[in-house]
Amino acid sequence: MDNRLSAPGTSLLAEPPAPRRSRRWLRRVLVAALAGGVAAGTVLTLLPEEPPRRSRVVRPPAPGPRAPAVPAALTAGVPVALPQLTALIGQQEQRVRERPADARAWAVLGTAYVERGRGTADATDFPRAERALRTSLQVWGAASTEALDGLTALALARRDFAEAKRYGEEALKLTPRRWSAYPQLIDAYTGLGDYEAVRRSLDKLMALHTDAAVRPAVMAQASAVYRDRGWREDAVAQLTDAAAGARTPGEQAAYLAGLGQLAWERGDLQDALRHFEAALRLDPDQREAPVGRARVLAALGRTAQALTAYQTALAKQPNPRYTLELGELWESLGQDRLAATQYTQVRTQVRREGEGGVDDELLMGQYEADHGDPVEAVERLRDEWDRQPGIEVADALGWALHRAGEDDEALDYALIATDKTKGGGVRSALYAFHRGMIEGELEEYGPARRHLQEALRINPYFSPLMAPQAQAALRSLGDVPDAPPPSE
Repeated sequence: MDNRLSAPGTSLLAEPPAPRRSRRWLRRVLVAALAGGVAAGTVLTLLPEEPPRRSRVVRPPAPGPRAPAVPAALTAGVPVALPQLTALIGQQEQRVRERPADARAWAVLGTAYVERGRGTADATDFPRAERALRTSLQVWGAASTEALDGLTALALARRDFAEAKRYGEEALKLTPRRWSAYPQLIDAYTGLGDYEAVRRSLDKLMALHTDAAVRPAVMAQASAVYRDRGWREDAVAQLTDAAAGARTPGEQAAYLAGLGQLAWERGDLQDALRHFEAALRLDPDQREAPVGRARVLAALGRTAQALTAYQTALAKQPNPRYTLELGELWESLGQDRLAATQYTQVRTQVRREGEGGVDDELLMGQYEADHGDPVEAVERLRDEWDRQPGIEVADALGWALHRAGEDDEALDYALIATDKTKGGGVRSALYAFHRGMIEGELEEYGPARRHLQEALRINPYFSPLMAPQAQAALRSLGDVPDAPPPSE
């Protein structure tokens, strides 16, 4: 799928606008819509697709004491709790009704839609966000860092990393010393597998002098990069400091959920559960913590609680990735009919996200490899690799090739995902398991044993379906030497 908002190499600004119309005309459209009973969320669709470029942009009045933090919080990775987002959206919708030429209000509104869509797994917010952000660019009549930041966030939410890179780099050109441009660019470079650019961008970000209010967000970004490099202790240290320095409950909850995820990835179930539950006490609407808690409960053998936790989380956030997890948990329990119901839901949710412009090819490739047609998985993931050659795609493509019987080629991608010299630095039990199983099929028994052991050493609970497979594969290998005897 091609989610690009404009052709590569062209200006990010839209084509020249339609003939100029007065502000009074805009107000008449909006007032008529409201008089007809149109909801605030749909009023925006009545604005022209390409608003008029104005010779004189009406600037908003000086912001109040809290306003400077809003764009940074939304566009630079400072988490905002869902109730605050909802309130902000209501305020900004009212503002753009009253001031259709307020470019900054349109930008904040569009970015808030992006974050709400991510937080609720409702991709219908994304087209709405795109309209608001493009309106902001049009009203400005020139590039705007607020609107470009919002479009970068939207591209990341849709998993369009090339587009995110393009918008992010244009925003950075406008204000090279602005710290908030870097976190999103780092995410875009990571998705594209450009780890040298990730390193350079993090170095520049860490060298900037940021104030105490935003420093936790910088540390959280550093933690994510350190995690991807395999520096787990450094990642934990940075995120712990970020949680300690957070200014709001919603921000602190996000960092605690991140600590829970790091604990889960190293198989420390009690520490993971403690962090996830602390995050939920601070922010019941936190995006990652509910499913993280469900995952840990399943690993602890508290199955009934885990199933309830998954179902509660999915009722609030119907994320297809989490739905797939629940299906695999049901399958691991021998409940194939209930698992099949969840797998059907995955397809439904992916179609819904696709209508909002989300690229779910990676997820569908992973799904098809394990629960559908591996050949289709390979086709999907080859296309995704051509577009966005990140580590996660390399692992998924390698596994799909293995499931399709192409183990020689599969190992090439498994090496990319797990070998630091080829790009893969993250310590992932899943990636190690995939590599070990591929090596076993190729009769490379020593490496296979090492990587299967590594998977279970990193996190013995990494998957309710695949962790038992890793254990069974190790038993079948027996005591295999790491190298052939001298006589060979």
